[in-house]
Amino acid sequence: MGLKTLFGKHSPKLGAREILKYIGPGFLVTVGFIDPGNWASNVAAGSQFGYALLWMVTLSTFMLIVLQHNAAHLGIATGLCLSESATKHFPKPASRIFLTSAMLASVSTALAEILGAAIGLNMLFGLPLTVGAAITAVLACVMLITNGYKKLEVWIIGFVSLIGLAFIFELSLVPVQWGEAAKGWVVPSLPAGSLPVIMSVLGAVVMPHNIFLHSEIIQSRQWNIEGDEVIRKQLKYEFIDTLAAMLVGWAINSAIILVAAAVFHASSTVVTDLPQAEATLKPLLGNAAGVVFALALLLAGFSSSITAAMAGGSIFAGIFREPFDMADSHSRIGIIITFSGALILVFFLNDPFQGIIWSQIALSLQLPWTIFSLISLTSSKKVMGKFSNTGRDKIVLWLSAAIVSVLNIMLLVQML
Repeated sequence: MGLKTLFGKHSPKLGAREILKYIGPGFLVTVGFIDPGNWASNVAAGSQFGYALLWMVTLSTFMLIVLQHNAAHLGIATGLCLSESATKHFPKPASRIFLTSAMLASVSTALAEILGAAIGLNMLFGLPLTVGAAITAVLACVMLITNGYKKLEVWIIGFVSLIGLAFIFELSLVPVQWGEAAKGWVVPSLPAGSLPVIMSVLGAVVMPHNIFLHSEIIQSRQWNIEGDEVIRKQLKYEFIDTLAAMLVGWAINSAIILVAAAVFHASSTVVTDLPQAEATLKPLLGNAAGVVFALALLLAGFSSSITAAMAGGSIFAGIFREPFDMADSHSRIGIIITFSGALILVFFLNDPFQGIIWSQIALSLQLPWTIFSLISLTSSKKVMGKFSNTGRDKIVLWLSAAIVSVLNIMLLVQML
């Protein structure tokens, strides 16, 4: 089964009402694909190179679809998330080291997400970053504690929709060169000095916590106990959800570059951080554009903080071979570690921008471990049975893994 969806094998005949029952898990993952780290990378790409790097959003989204579908594949076929599977099938020392590194990556992710929301609050209300970070963490924790999966999916879909509407509004204000944009989406180019930005765009798209999270959300439905036909059916529906959600993420990431290209690149303004982007938008497009930008950033940071903590809870619970469950102490401890670790780092940061940079370094170090572990599990007949990756699946997966890993290592070297 696996990635055959990408080559036309998954074509279920579904009505709109039937499809809507399966929409949700992919959108919980999508918020990590449009988080503040993505915003910073995309604004840099558009302001420095115009429409030339849109192709990297297309390529990275394709690889993200491949990897996220494989993570969901693991959850559907085995009923275990990636953390539980690693604990069950890897030697204990190896699994503990791997999952400890994944917990640290979740803390690093939460740091960037909480900072992004705090920057949005600072733009809108002038709150100090530490105060905004604390408010974000507390509210996100309350939302996690008081809502189940289904309600969280509805909330996140709402947040993603508002972010999308915000950029439709921004795009309505700017003169986009659609011909250049169409070319940029499909024709790779490497303008002088663009490699660090290209690597940062990719590094901000494929993130380890999202891979853990997708396998967890899917396995919570426990479709594996209902038989092979149900598994095949759910793989079809899951791919529709993943594809739709990732395409929404592709559109929002593209919109950020389009706005940056039309506003900043057109006026020869190089933007290197998010507050500068908001401050620059106001005199060029009016106060409303700046306010909408800040509000969308706040929503992106807040919603991605929730999913980063969910991933942390899932990873920590998986160490004890348990699924994510807010009623379980291990899941709650994982959430607390994720939020408290991120908040401690925020309070000790002298430079928020450097904090985001170092968080991305941590993700670059951990990501290859997560990708290679996922593919080794989903390629194993012992783990997956008849649903293990086919030869064609493995080629696509390992090629994607190699590209992502090499570029993340290059990003790490560049940052250091």
